[in-house]
Amino acid sequence: MSGLDYINSGNAAYIDSLYETYKQDPESVDFGWQKFFEGFDFGRGSEAPAVSAETPEHFLKEINVLNMIDGYRHRGHLFSKTNPVRERRKYFPGKELDTFGLSEADLDTTFNAGVEVGLGPAKLRDIHQLLEETYCGTIGAEYRYIRNPIKIKWFEDRMEKQRNKPAFSVDDKKLMLNKLSQAVIFENFLGTKFLGQKRFSLEGAEAMIPALDSVIQKGAQLGIEEFIIGMAHRGRLNVLANIMEKTYKEIFSEFEGKNYDSDSPFGGDVKYHLGFSTDVSAANGKKVHLSLCPNPSHLEAVDPVVEGLTRSKIDFKYKGDHTKIAPILIHGDASIAGQGIVYEVLQMEKLDGYRTGGTIHIVINNQIGFTTNFKDARSSTYCTDVAKTVLSPVFHVNGDDVEALAYVINMAMEYRQIFHDDVFIDILCYRRYGHNEADEPKFTQPVLYKAIEAHPNPREVYLKKLIAEGSVTEQFAKDAEKKFRDLLQGQLNEVKAQDRFTDTIPMFAGAWEGLHLASDRELHVPIDTSVPEEELLEIGRKLTELPKDKVFFKKIEKLFEDRNKMVTETHVFDWAMGELLAYGSLLKDEHPVRLSGEDVKRGTFSHRHAVLTLAESEDEYTPLTTLGAKAEFNIYNSLLSEYGVLGFEYGYALANPNALTIWEAQFGDFFNGAQIIIDQYIASAETKWQRGNGLVMLLPHGYEGQGPEHSSARVERFMELCADNNIQVANCTTPANFFHILRRQMKRDFRKPLIIFTPKSLLRNPKCSSPLEDFTKGKFQELIDDNYADVKKVKRVLLCTGKVYYDLLEKQQTDKRKDVAIVRVEQLYPTPVHQILKVKAKYNKAKEFIWVQEEPENMGAWPYICRKFHNDTVVKLDIISRIEGSSTATGYAKQHAAQQLYIINKAFETQGSKDVKASIDKTTKKLAEAGAD
Repeated sequence: MSGLDYINSGNAAYIDSLYETYKQDPESVDFGWQKFFEGFDFGRGSEAPAVSAETPEHFLKEINVLNMIDGYRHRGHLFSKTNPVRERRKYFPGKELDTFGLSEADLDTTFNAGVEVGLGPAKLRDIHQLLEETYCGTIGAEYRYIRNPIKIKWFEDRMEKQRNKPAFSVDDKKLMLNKLSQAVIFENFLGTKFLGQKRFSLEGAEAMIPALDSVIQKGAQLGIEEFIIGMAHRGRLNVLANIMEKTYKEIFSEFEGKNYDSDSPFGGDVKYHLGFSTDVSAANGKKVHLSLCPNPSHLEAVDPVVEGLTRSKIDFKYKGDHTKIAPILIHGDASIAGQGIVYEVLQMEKLDGYRTGGTIHIVINNQIGFTTNFKDARSSTYCTDVAKTVLSPVFHVNGDDVEALAYVINMAMEYRQIFHDDVFIDILCYRRYGHNEADEPKFTQPVLYKAIEAHPNPREVYLKKLIAEGSVTEQFAKDAEKKFRDLLQGQLNEVKAQDRFTDTIPMFAGAWEGLHLASDRELHVPIDTSVPEEELLEIGRKLTELPKDKVFFKKIEKLFEDRNKMVTETHVFDWAMGELLAYGSLLKDEHPVRLSGEDVKRGTFSHRHAVLTLAESEDEYTPLTTLGAKAEFNIYNSLLSEYGVLGFEYGYALANPNALTIWEAQFGDFFNGAQIIIDQYIASAETKWQRGNGLVMLLPHGYEGQGPEHSSARVERFMELCADNNIQVANCTTPANFFHILRRQMKRDFRKPLIIFTPKSLLRNPKCSSPLEDFTKGKFQELIDDNYADVKKVKRVLLCTGKVYYDLLEKQQTDKRKDVAIVRVEQLYPTPVHQILKVKAKYNKAKEFIWVQEEPENMGAWPYICRKFHNDTVVKLDIISRIEGSSTATGYAKQHAAQQLYIINKAFETQGSKDVKASIDKTTKKLAEAGAD
């Protein structure tokens, strides 16, 4: 209700005085009163029949009519006829006339409030009918919570003018019938020809196919050149066939198993997870590119990937113009209400680093999850109520009304292009069968499925309507159906006659042209990533010289003075400088760089300072943008999200392999909030879907007494995913090696995801530094040998990775232990086995080869390393580590120190001295267990 419903007959004098005030200055009264008095004056000056508009009683009735209009706009959706198979719930208060202080006796009274809905002064009967048709038909509109009156007015002008009734031509209707027939008949054909095979059919929601076709056509008219689509498995085959134009032969071959190739290096995936891309023709003669992203069974996981892919294309292909490309996300009712990733993605939409100009969200609302009723699946009234958190309009549409759905989705497309906002279309429909075609839904929903069994499919409903209105004949429909079934049967016959169907879609096309699938050998071949000294120092100077006309925080000035000395005097660089020099050199080589994550501009550990905030304002200064490079550097502090942001960055890297795309975790431990993206995309997409990716993940890692949630980036989880040369896993110990591995990511003619465990305390450890020549003459080293130990004296070789090296080094140097060699494995995967064997051959007098790690024995790299070498007769490794544990690290600083002491002492125990060994074991183990000093 509006703010006017408190008025009663005791306020007549007040209304008169308010009207006098309005006549003096319209802006001096409330907006609602302005609208009312505008209508009142319009009515008095019109040719409308004379009414007692001057009386207070009629004033009150006018206000009641305005309240009714407002009530329908706010709550009409609650009474709309949007559910094809269920009676909708009852809501109170209702929409009866007496709800608004009106009665049937007022129906033939003329009210000036009709101006508000575009009728001019009109009878209440006509005003009421317009509101009923607009807001309570087969379309329910939720939009009044939007805070921008211009957007609200935009919707009301369109909806009320047309009364939310589509006005399509006969030709348009025939096209919609054709697409609907394709959807229905295709599902029926699959169901009869491939009995028992899962297909997750669209049956009950087939109207989505003509709706998708309609939005593509409308988008083309409005300047859209490309759509990126993400959806789960329900209806995916239908979308692939009847929207994406994937051939029926190819789909049938997948059902027949004729697309399997025993010689292929890929493992493949089930047919209802696969992606596809193609060009389709729009009615205006333009070509529109469509991409359907591959998606796992993890519902909604594809959402951030689609958004990232779209943003990447906006940035590089469309030069920032988001009116040329649009994402479409197709949700299920249970998943959109239940999956938190939906909320994360919605929150991204208006943020600078992630905006894509608005997404079209389509919900296939089957009113049921797997077997779960909607009343057990959400607390909200609608499954789409999450849209209200970002003030996105929502339209609920009866899935049996094809024209209403096409009308709404066209309006949504237009709104997106004008206001660049998300829009939600909730298709109230049903699922003809169970979760899959072999499932029995009556076990859990007997009443609903009794109704569904008796309900005609959307094609039958629409065909009956078109025949009744004379748009098509029954014979026309029969002929079209026979022709399409014959086409399907003919293509199936061809597939059955073939031995095998060959996929014609190349893996490396478009932006990926020129790249290839890496061989095992290529992954270990060193590549030149050095930068000439003069060029590197010039980059360094520009990065460290602050402009004189800007005022910076004193600590920042001191930091940059120190950095400038690295460039101009010492020629020794710390971790932060190594990282920034890598970005700067890549920008100069015309490789765009994008870095995002929580607090990445400054860096969680206050090391990066890639973006500086001025001391006396919130203006920012970004040194990396001052290099004069053609490529862009973009860095974004993200929302507090791992799942959504990592998925977005994966999608971003997918679209442009020429750009270095990086996601950094605030602490490495937090990546597990995005484990689904890692498991389903980063680690396995190449094998499942033949999709490469060059995304870099930076995960701060290291045991420094900061407790269980600030120690471990779970090295073991990444190592257990390593196979088929799918990813690269590294733990660099020098700024130069970090510099080279970042550059290597762009300089090879293939792409693999790269996971780097980055340091924390080492960011300020003076020993963790690299001289200039390591940047200008070096390259990435998968393994770094010991340059201190005496080869002839070495009896024990310690292999390690990451920060523990510096703890071991300190002990080695302090005790002058030239009989113990420390070898750093910088790249954990692909594992440099050949180089490890060379180390074994070099230290031919060594009796012990030991893997040393900070992590517990059941964590870190050891479970993988142990498995890798467990049958190796050449290199037999022992382990020194923390004892196995259920938590990554202790929360007690004293216990941490004792455990660390135990690891280091045990690594350097005197070989052959049983008394010393026993003493060390006894003392340090006791310390570790007790947590004593």
